[in-house]
Amino acid sequence: MSDKMSSQQLRDEEEALRLKIRELSDEQRKQYYRLEGQRIKDPDTYAVLNWFLLAGLHHFYLNNTQRGVINLCVMLLGLAMLPFLPLLGVIILLAIVIIELPQLFKSQQIVHAYNNNLMRQLIEEVKSGHT
Repeated sequence: MSDKMSSQQLRDEEEALRLKIRELSDEQRKQYYRLEGQRIKDPDTYAVLNWFLLAGLHHFYLNNTQRGVINLCVMLLGLAMLPFLPLLGVIILLAIVIIELPQLFKSQQIVHAYNNNLMRQLIEEVKSGHT
């Protein structure tokens, strides 16, 4: 999976994808860049969503709805537990922080991998004419 790649591997993969984009016809390239501009994700936005909110909004940002819903439900469970079982509520919220914190530190790589995958999909989409 490309989100386990090093920064250099991701850059190399992106360069290979950029070469494939250059091989597209002028019309396909125009269509590709239009789609890329609409769908590409920003690593800083991902990091901000991760940093400020335990609600899992950064997962929704990268279209990982299932994980976002799970994250949101667990966070709401932790918050709901605070008045009744404060220790359990705190433990649940801390667990979310511990699980999500590495993603904050790897946000550049996570979004780079996502964007590379998106580029690959867009190239195929434009080549097949399904845009």
